Amino acid sequence: MLNQSTPLDLAFQALADPTRRAMLERLSRSPASVSDLARPLSMTFPAVMQHLAVLEGAGLVASEKVGRVRTCRIDERALSVAESWISARRAEWERRFDRLDDYLKDMKARGDDDGSGE
Repeated sequence: MLNQSTPLDLAFQALADPTRRAMLERLSRSPASVSDLARPLSMTFPAVMQHLAVLEGAGLVASEKVGRVRTCRIDERALSVAESWISARRAEWERRFDRLDDYLKDMKARGDDDGSGE
């Protein structure tokens, strides 16, 4: 079980690298060829291909080869999994903070009621 990564794990592992995030940022504007993705990066073409393989393995990017050109595009489904996970954590923490706020207001009201003047 330890060696089996969930789609969420794969997405976060892929997003952990700044080069891959830069590639996704570029692809968020429009599909691009591998050459277009590689152009602004200061790395070898095989290194670019390795990064793309990680993104594709995580389901964040899909590619299609037509002739000699491989075109990549974002696959939003994997991003949606990460977004849903983050949204659930945000909602959970907002509920906790709301409960804490209610508790602190209750404590303050009780303090005012006991005549301590605080």
